[in-house]
Amino acid sequence: MYISKLASASGGNILQTLETRRAELASQGADIINLSAGTPDRPPAAHIMQAISEAAPNPENYKYTLIEPPALVDAVHHWYEARFGVDIAHDEMLSIYGSQEGFAHIFHALCDPGDLVITGTPGYPIFSFGPRMAGAEVYHTPLLPENGFLIDFDAIPPEVARKARVIIACYPSNPLGAVADRDFYERLVAFAVKYDITVIHDNAYAELVHDGPAGGSFLAIPGAKDVGIEFNSLSKSHNLTGMRISFALGNRRVIGAFKKLRTNIDYGLSSIDHAAAIAALSGPQNNVAQNRAAYRERRNAFCAALCKTGWNVPMTPATMFTWFPMPVKEISSEDFCMDLLEKAGVICVPGSSFGDGGEGWLRFALIQPPERLEEAARRIGEYLRARQ
Repeated sequence: MYISKLASASGGNILQTLETRRAELASQGADIINLSAGTPDRPPAAHIMQAISEAAPNPENYKYTLIEPPALVDAVHHWYEARFGVDIAHDEMLSIYGSQEGFAHIFHALCDPGDLVITGTPGYPIFSFGPRMAGAEVYHTPLLPENGFLIDFDAIPPEVARKARVIIACYPSNPLGAVADRDFYERLVAFAVKYDITVIHDNAYAELVHDGPAGGSFLAIPGAKDVGIEFNSLSKSHNLTGMRISFALGNRRVIGAFKKLRTNIDYGLSSIDHAAAIAALSGPQNNVAQNRAAYRERRNAFCAALCKTGWNVPMTPATMFTWFPMPVKEISSEDFCMDLLEKAGVICVPGSSFGDGGEGWLRFALIQPPERLEEAARRIGEYLRARQ
């Protein structure tokens, strides 16, 4: 039986490996502090859950939807206008089953086999796997701490830029927690125009900026809609990870091509998803602000507690994650994470799972209350002292 080269060359998801071992240890009575997957522990707002509960008993809501209802299109339009100052027309948006699903399929609309996609390293795995699913090649440009983990456009060889069909940007960044300013996005647009490259910007964490100005939108930059699109998600901002509700927004030609492709593989989000999205975008946004404040408090508590152990970690400026250089150098990030789980009962994600550029770094998800994060830091401190 033949197995494709893509599947044969693909490794398993490290989060599943960590979860499997966590479950084994927990079944033996171990107290595990899980700081791996970015699944919010906070609930959705009450008005969103109420909208879902009212939609669920209606049998009409279990049929194919095929197109977005006008109420959802209007909700997205008013949300982007109010939040980012960006006008989104009806043919400039498409609802999708989460941004990860969007990245898995968008390259089939933008690339042919052998085409080139530029993305950063370290980067979220789907940024590389999605292009490979479409048969495209991937050029990894280093995202370096000395550059604030921003793409260095001058470091991309001109011959790579001339060949590339797409460039991916993700700010605020998972896993890096980096934030891009307006000057960066203006340079991104200019780079795309110069080389006739389509931009895909992942904007899942715009609501979770801890320091400095509020997160913005790539589409707010003049000329951005001429060169690209943006994915935005309700997963982390509104605690709806399990609902899988995201949107592709921007250039109508790209959206049109993506929509046409998706009609061959998809029948649309459910009407219950639509009800949740409309409630989330049109209703009170108090919970979004509370989420941001909670993650900021957790970031502050965790970083302060780790610094007290002697591990002087940086204050990751955004997202629900922290991104730290490893406190030891003699082992790989994956071995460190597995050893930390076994000996300290704390789970984090190795930087190597985000590409070669992530080796030597660790990602912790702020998905526990401050007191549990402080306990995690205490255990990590004991673990590090035992290694000395």
